[in-house]
Amino acid sequence: MSKQISMFVTCIVDQLFPKVGMSMAAVLERLGYTLVFPPGQTCCGQPAFNSGYRDEARAVAEHFLEVFRDAEYIVVPSGSCTSMIGHHYAQLFENEPRRLDEVRHLENKVWEFSRFLTQVAGVEDVGARFNAVATYHDSCHALRELRIKDGPRRLLAKVTGLDLREMDAAEECCGFGGTFSVKFPEVSGGMARTKIESIKRTGADVVISIDSSCLMQLEGAIRREGLPVTTMHLAEVLALQ
Repeated sequence: MSKQISMFVTCIVDQLFPKVGMSMAAVLERLGYTLVFPPGQTCCGQPAFNSGYRDEARAVAEHFLEVFRDAEYIVVPSGSCTSMIGHHYAQLFENEPRRLDEVRHLENKVWEFSRFLTQVAGVEDVGARFNAVATYHDSCHALRELRIKDGPRRLLAKVTGLDLREMDAAEECCGFGGTFSVKFPEVSGGMARTKIESIKRTGADVVISIDSSCLMQLEGAIRREGLPVTTMHLAEVLALQ
């Protein structure tokens, strides 16, 4: 098995949550992997795709294919971006046989971070320690398109000192949905408040997820209520020792 990984940190991590990317790198290096960070990487194209701008999304996707053409593994700290590449690039290039072949070749190399740990690296205990009461939020793309549910929970169950409590609305959407939260702020805010009430019932002081966009939405709602709760990406938790 190759020990070299190309990291795609996503635009939201790169611009707003760089610690997530650095934490993912720390965990992968701890497991003995050599990391490559292609400097030309930008976005997966999902914002344009979800807004109906297929030509613009296709241009971004073409750039991604070029940048990661020679990668052996591509590990991503985001369920939504992984889903975009693995599920929707084929739609963008369905009428372009050459590009579609590139997509088919590449999509099997793209792994969401937690799934890479459990299914490729074959580990659940990465030696993390974190004394906290936490709950886990299932992001929509990860749960519904990638079918990621048990893996992150198994990884968190092995974190020394962590008390993981399941919320009653773990699988409900946080209300972010990219441009959805901008177009329908009242609905988005109502969904976030429902989620926050579920988090409060667990007594958790930390909310964990594998998508920074969801955590950004939840953190905004948490701050508006003045709650003593923080948000953390799974990679940030697993990087702690």
